[in-house]
Amino acid sequence: MVLFHWHRIRKCLYISGLVAIASFLVAIWWVGGSLVALANRIIGPPLNDFPAVTVEILPNSGATLAAWHLAVPGAQGTVILLHPIQGDRRWMLSRARILNQRGYCTLLVDLQAHGESEGKKITMGYWERLDVLATVEYVRRSNPNYKIAIIGRSLGGAATLLATPEVDLIVLESVYPTITQAVRNRLAMRIGLFHHVVAPLLLIQLKPRLGITPDQLCPIDRLGEIYCPVVIVSGDRDLHTSIQETKRIYEAANHPKRLVVFKGAQHVDLLAYDKQKYL
Repeated sequence: MVLFHWHRIRKCLYISGLVAIASFLVAIWWVGGSLVALANRIIGPPLNDFPAVTVEILPNSGATLAAWHLAVPGAQGTVILLHPIQGDRRWMLSRARILNQRGYCTLLVDLQAHGESEGKKITMGYWERLDVLATVEYVRRSNPNYKIAIIGRSLGGAATLLATPEVDLIVLESVYPTITQAVRNRLAMRIGLFHHVVAPLLLIQLKPRLGITPDQLCPIDRLGEIYCPVVIVSGDRDLHTSIQETKRIYEAANHPKRLVVFKGAQHVDLLAYDKQKYL
Protein backbone atom coordinates (compact mmCIF):
# COMPACT_ATOMS: atom_id res chain seq x y z
CA MET A 1 0.00 0.00 0.00
CA VAL A 2 2.86 2.39 0.85
CA LEU A 3 4.56 1.58 -2.47
CA PHE A 4 1.31 2.30 -4.34
CA HIS A 5 0.99 5.69 -2.69
CA TRP A 6 4.64 6.49 -3.49
CA HIS A 7 4.05 5.75 -7.19
CA ARG A 8 1.04 8.05 -7.19
CA ILE A 9 3.06 10.80 -5.54
CA ARG A 10 5.88 10.41 -8.08
CA LYS A 11 3.39 10.53 -10.93
CA CYS A 12 1.78 13.69 -9.53
CA LEU A 13 5.18 15.33 -9.06
CA TYR A 14 6.18 14.41 -12.62
CA ILE A 15 2.99 15.86 -14.09
CA SER A 16 3.26 18.98 -11.93
CA GLY A 17 6.85 19.44 -13.10
CA LEU A 18 5.85 19.18 -16.75
CA VAL A 19 3.02 21.68 -16.23
CA ALA A 20 5.38 24.08 -14.47
CA ILE A 21 7.98 23.87 -17.24
CA ALA A 22 5.34 24.32 -19.94
CA SER A 23 3.87 27.31 -18.12
CA PHE A 24 7.32 28.82 -17.75
CA LEU A 25 8.09 28.44 -21.45
CA VAL A 26 4.73 29.91 -22.42
CA ALA A 27 5.40 32.86 -20.14
CA ILE A 28 8.84 33.41 -21.69
CA TRP A 29 7.32 33.29 -25.19
CA TRP A 30 4.70 35.83 -24.12
CA VAL A 31 7.37 38.15 -22.69
CA GLY A 32 9.34 37.88 -25.94
CA GLY A 33 6.27 38.86 -27.90
CA SER A 34 5.57 41.86 -25.71
CA LEU A 35 9.09 43.19 -26.27
CA VAL A 36 8.60 43.41 -30.04
CA ALA A 37 4.90 44.26 -30.07
CA LEU A 38 3.57 47.32 -31.87
CA ALA A 39 3.78 50.62 -30.00
CA ASN A 40 1.39 52.55 -32.23
CA ARG A 41 -0.71 55.41 -30.90
CA ILE A 42 -2.45 58.51 -32.19
CA ILE A 43 -0.14 61.54 -32.08
CA GLY A 44 -2.24 64.13 -33.83
CA PRO A 45 -1.09 67.49 -35.25
CA PRO A 46 1.86 69.47 -33.84
CA LEU A 47 1.21 71.63 -30.81
CA ASN A 48 0.43 75.31 -31.28
CA ASP A 49 3.83 76.36 -29.91
CA PHE A 50 5.64 73.95 -32.24
CA PRO A 51 4.63 74.97 -35.79
CA ALA A 52 6.03 71.93 -37.56
CA VAL A 53 4.75 70.32 -40.74
CA THR A 54 3.61 66.70 -40.64
CA VAL A 55 5.42 64.67 -43.30
CA GLU A 56 5.67 61.07 -44.43
CA ILE A 57 8.93 59.28 -45.17
CA LEU A 58 9.18 55.97 -47.02
CA PRO A 59 12.19 53.78 -46.13
CA ASN A 60 13.21 50.67 -48.09
CA SER A 61 11.45 48.51 -45.52
CA GLY A 62 8.15 49.68 -47.01
CA ALA A 63 6.77 50.96 -43.69
CA THR A 64 5.72 54.58 -44.11
CA LEU A 65 7.06 56.78 -41.31
CA ALA A 66 5.25 59.72 -39.73
CA ALA A 67 7.34 62.74 -38.76
CA TRP A 68 7.31 66.41 -37.84
CA HIS A 69 9.61 68.73 -39.76
CA LEU A 70 10.19 72.22 -38.44
CA ALA A 71 12.20 74.53 -40.69
CA VAL A 72 13.97 77.55 -39.20
CA PRO A 73 14.68 80.58 -41.42
CA GLY A 74 18.38 81.10 -42.00
CA ALA A 75 19.34 77.66 -40.67
CA GLN A 76 22.36 75.82 -42.04
CA GLY A 77 21.68 72.46 -40.49
CA THR A 78 19.00 69.95 -39.52
CA VAL A 79 18.95 67.68 -36.49
CA ILE A 80 17.15 64.34 -36.78
CA LEU A 81 15.67 63.25 -33.43
CA LEU A 82 15.07 59.56 -32.78
CA HIS A 83 13.15 58.33 -29.73
CA PRO A 84 13.74 55.29 -27.46
CA ILE A 85 11.82 52.00 -27.60
CA GLN A 86 8.06 52.18 -26.98
CA GLY A 87 8.25 55.97 -27.47
CA ASP A 88 7.30 58.32 -30.28
CA ARG A 89 8.35 61.67 -31.77
CA ARG A 90 6.84 63.61 -28.86
CA TRP A 91 9.50 62.15 -26.58
CA MET A 92 12.06 64.30 -28.44
CA LEU A 93 10.00 67.48 -28.47
CA SER A 94 11.90 69.22 -25.65
CA ARG A 95 15.16 68.72 -27.53
CA ALA A 96 13.61 70.01 -30.73
CA ARG A 97 12.44 73.22 -29.07
CA ILE A 98 15.94 73.91 -27.73
CA LEU A 99 17.54 73.23 -31.10
CA ASN A 100 15.01 75.41 -32.94
CA GLN A 101 15.72 78.29 -30.57
CA ARG A 102 19.38 77.95 -31.45
CA GLY A 103 18.74 78.15 -35.17
CA TYR A 104 18.56 74.48 -36.23
CA CYS A 105 15.84 72.79 -38.24
CA THR A 106 14.54 69.58 -36.69
CA LEU A 107 12.98 66.36 -37.91
CA LEU A 108 11.19 64.27 -35.27
CA VAL A 109 10.40 60.76 -36.47
CA ASP A 110 8.22 57.91 -35.27
CA LEU A 111 10.37 54.84 -35.90
CA GLN A 112 8.52 51.99 -37.57
CA ALA A 113 5.95 50.20 -35.41
CA HIS A 114 5.90 53.26 -33.10
CA GLY A 115 3.55 56.23 -32.90
CA GLU A 116 1.78 56.76 -36.20
CA SER A 117 4.36 54.97 -38.34
CA GLU A 118 3.63 51.70 -40.08
CA GLY A 119 5.46 48.49 -39.25
CA LYS A 120 4.77 44.97 -38.08
CA LYS A 121 7.12 44.64 -35.12
CA ILE A 122 9.85 46.41 -33.18
CA THR A 123 13.20 44.94 -34.22
CA MET A 124 15.58 46.51 -31.67
CA GLY A 125 17.25 48.62 -34.35
CA TYR A 126 17.65 46.12 -37.19
CA TRP A 127 14.90 47.29 -39.56
CA GLU A 128 14.77 50.67 -37.86
CA ARG A 129 18.21 51.29 -39.35
CA LEU A 130 16.45 51.74 -42.69
CA ASP A 131 14.31 54.43 -41.07
CA VAL A 132 17.49 56.30 -40.16
CA LEU A 133 18.84 56.13 -43.71
CA ALA A 134 15.49 57.28 -45.11
CA THR A 135 15.28 60.28 -42.79
CA VAL A 136 18.83 61.32 -43.68
CA GLU A 137 17.96 61.08 -47.37
CA TYR A 138 14.77 63.10 -46.81
CA VAL A 139 16.73 65.90 -45.14
CA ARG A 140 19.41 65.82 -47.82
CA ARG A 141 16.81 66.14 -50.58
CA SER A 142 14.99 68.92 -48.75
CA ASN A 143 18.11 71.01 -48.12
CA PRO A 144 21.15 69.67 -50.02
CA ASN A 145 23.54 72.24 -48.51
CA TYR A 146 22.55 71.72 -44.90
CA LYS A 147 24.71 69.91 -42.38
CA ILE A 148 22.95 66.95 -40.76
CA ALA A 149 23.13 65.71 -37.18
CA ILE A 150 21.35 62.84 -35.42
CA ILE A 151 20.41 62.58 -31.77
CA GLY A 152 19.32 59.04 -30.92
CA ARG A 153 18.09 57.87 -27.55
CA SER A 154 18.45 54.17 -26.70
CA LEU A 155 16.71 52.40 -29.63
CA GLY A 156 17.11 55.52 -31.78
CA GLY A 157 20.85 55.51 -31.14
CA ALA A 158 21.20 51.77 -31.74
CA ALA A 159 19.37 52.08 -35.06
CA THR A 160 21.69 54.95 -36.00
CA LEU A 161 24.80 52.89 -35.36
CA LEU A 162 23.42 49.91 -37.27
CA ALA A 163 22.65 52.25 -40.19
CA THR A 164 26.11 53.92 -40.17
CA PRO A 165 24.74 57.00 -41.96
CA GLU A 166 26.96 59.62 -43.58
CA VAL A 167 26.17 62.70 -41.50
CA ASP A 168 28.09 65.50 -39.81
CA LEU A 169 27.48 64.64 -36.13
CA ILE A 170 25.94 61.82 -34.09
CA VAL A 171 24.83 62.01 -30.47
CA LEU A 172 24.18 58.66 -28.80
CA GLU A 173 22.20 58.69 -25.58
CA SER A 174 22.04 55.56 -23.39
CA VAL A 175 22.71 53.13 -26.25
CA TYR A 176 23.25 49.40 -25.70
CA PRO A 177 26.46 47.82 -27.10
CA THR A 178 24.90 44.42 -27.98
CA ILE A 179 21.38 43.05 -27.74
CA THR A 180 22.71 40.13 -25.69
CA GLN A 181 24.05 42.44 -23.01
CA ALA A 182 20.95 44.62 -23.16
CA VAL A 183 18.65 41.67 -22.47
CA ARG A 184 20.85 40.34 -19.69
CA ASN A 185 21.03 43.72 -17.97
CA ARG A 186 17.28 44.25 -18.03
CA LEU A 187 16.57 40.78 -16.72
CA ALA A 188 19.24 41.04 -14.01
CA MET A 189 17.46 44.15 -12.72
CA ARG A 190 14.24 42.17 -12.28
CA ILE A 191 15.12 38.55 -11.51
CA GLY A 192 18.75 38.64 -10.38
CA LEU A 193 20.96 35.64 -11.16
CA PHE A 194 18.02 33.81 -12.76
CA HIS A 195 18.68 35.99 -15.82
CA HIS A 196 21.36 33.48 -16.86
CA VAL A 197 18.50 31.03 -17.55
CA VAL A 198 15.91 33.39 -19.01
CA ALA A 199 18.12 35.55 -21.27
CA PRO A 200 19.05 32.75 -23.71
CA LEU A 201 15.38 31.77 -23.96
CA LEU A 202 14.48 35.32 -24.98
CA LEU A 203 17.40 35.80 -27.35
CA ILE A 204 16.65 32.54 -29.18
CA GLN A 205 13.27 34.02 -30.11
CA LEU A 206 14.86 36.66 -32.34
CA LYS A 207 15.14 34.24 -35.25
CA PRO A 208 11.57 32.88 -35.33
CA ARG A 209 9.99 36.23 -34.47
CA LEU A 210 12.14 38.69 -36.46
CA GLY A 211 14.30 36.58 -38.75
CA ILE A 212 17.51 37.94 -37.24
CA THR A 213 20.16 36.73 -34.81
CA PRO A 214 21.82 38.41 -31.81
CA ASP A 215 25.00 38.85 -33.89
CA GLN A 216 23.08 41.20 -36.17
CA LEU A 217 22.21 43.48 -33.25
CA CYS A 218 25.64 44.65 -32.10
CA PRO A 219 25.71 48.45 -32.54
CA ILE A 220 29.17 48.67 -30.96
CA ASP A 221 30.62 46.74 -33.91
CA ARG A 222 29.54 49.48 -36.35
CA LEU A 223 31.27 52.38 -34.62
CA GLY A 224 34.46 51.76 -36.55
CA GLU A 225 32.56 52.58 -39.76
CA ILE A 226 31.49 56.02 -38.53
CA TYR A 227 33.93 58.87 -39.16
CA CYS A 228 31.96 61.95 -38.18
CA PRO A 229 32.25 63.40 -34.66
CA VAL A 230 30.40 61.27 -32.09
CA VAL A 231 29.13 62.34 -28.67
CA ILE A 232 28.31 59.49 -26.29
CA VAL A 233 26.02 60.33 -23.38
CA SER A 234 24.85 58.22 -20.45
CA GLY A 235 24.13 58.14 -16.72
CA ASP A 236 26.66 56.51 -14.45
CA ARG A 237 23.89 54.60 -12.62
CA ASP A 238 22.16 53.33 -15.73
CA LEU A 239 21.49 49.63 -15.18
CA HIS A 240 20.10 49.12 -18.68
CA THR A 241 23.47 50.11 -20.18
CA SER A 242 26.16 50.20 -17.52
CA ILE A 243 28.81 52.91 -17.41
CA GLN A 244 31.39 50.24 -18.21
CA GLU A 245 29.49 49.37 -21.40
CA THR A 246 29.17 53.05 -22.26
CA LYS A 247 32.94 53.43 -21.92
CA ARG A 248 33.41 50.44 -24.23
CA ILE A 249 31.26 52.18 -26.82
CA TYR A 250 33.34 55.33 -26.41
CA GLU A 251 36.59 53.40 -26.83
CA ALA A 252 35.27 51.76 -30.01
CA ALA A 253 34.42 55.11 -31.61
CA ASN A 254 36.78 56.90 -33.99
CA HIS A 255 38.10 60.37 -33.24
CA PRO A 256 36.83 63.03 -32.85
CA LYS A 257 34.63 61.86 -30.00
CA ARG A 258 33.41 62.97 -26.61
CA LEU A 259 32.04 61.13 -23.58
CA VAL A 260 29.52 62.93 -21.34
CA VAL A 261 28.51 61.20 -18.09
CA PHE A 262 25.56 62.35 -15.97
CA LYS A 263 26.40 61.54 -12.36
CA GLY A 264 23.60 59.83 -10.48
CA ALA A 265 21.42 59.35 -13.57
CA GLN A 266 19.80 56.04 -14.45
CA HIS A 267 18.15 55.09 -17.76
CA VAL A 268 16.14 58.31 -17.92
CA ASP A 269 15.62 61.36 -20.09
CA LEU A 270 18.96 63.05 -19.47
CA LEU A 271 17.69 66.45 -20.62
CA ALA A 272 14.98 66.33 -17.97
CA TYR A 273 17.44 64.97 -15.39
CA ASP A 274 19.94 67.83 -15.71
CA LYS A 275 18.97 70.43 -18.27
CA GLN A 276 21.97 72.70 -17.67
CA LYS A 277 24.50 69.91 -18.17
CA TYR A 278 22.64 68.70 -21.25
CA LEU A 279 22.69 72.16 -22.79
